[in-house]
Amino acid sequence: MTVTGDLESPTASFSLPLSPLLLGPRYSSDLRHMRMTRRVDNVQFLPFLTTDVNNLSWLSYGTLKGDWTLIVVNAVGAVLQSLYILVYLHYCPRKHAVLLQTAALLGVLLLGFGYFWLLVPNVEARLQQLGLFCSVFTISMYLSPLADLAKIIQSKSTQSLSFSLTIATLLTSASWTLYGFRLSDPYIMVPNLPGILTSLIRLWLFWKYPQEQDRNYQLLQT
Repeated sequence: MTVTGDLESPTASFSLPLSPLLLGPRYSSDLRHMRMTRRVDNVQFLPFLTTDVNNLSWLSYGTLKGDWTLIVVNAVGAVLQSLYILVYLHYCPRKHAVLLQTAALLGVLLLGFGYFWLLVPNVEARLQQLGLFCSVFTISMYLSPLADLAKIIQSKSTQSLSFSLTIATLLTSASWTLYGFRLSDPYIMVPNLPGILTSLIRLWLFWKYPQEQDRNYQLLQT
């Protein structure tokens, strides 16, 4: 893989800067909830942190590759996620545990950067290894909710799922997959395929267990 930019794919490049905006509603609702209630109840911290690390990792890959689409999209995403983390820390009563999680994950990230930039002098090898790391991390993020999907199938209820977030994830994953395909970059294309798969599974669950039906079922049970 040569270290080149992304000028050969203007169509995909046009859609991808919208990625942080597509995934924004879920995090914006969490942000609004924290600011209005001044509490972090029912708001998970780990997704903010892992998404931030994911953005920073892909930002490094984009910088090394000279890909301005990756740079801009993930820079915006990293800034937004860092903002969410700061707001969470501000309202979280138990800051010690949150700070430990943040320090641990950032420590791993810094060790990885030190390895890639100091111990792998060959640019081509560095690009491939960094791309592999980013791919594995992204795949793990997409596959982590599979246990929750199994619980939804058991309970036959989709109340815990967000339809808008599912659509946003599907569009974002499909855009990145198309972008990676046009660039012939498997490190971008392959890790987003699980995002498409899990989104389609969620859409099937919405069709199988409509949320309106769930509400009616819950009313009958009361």
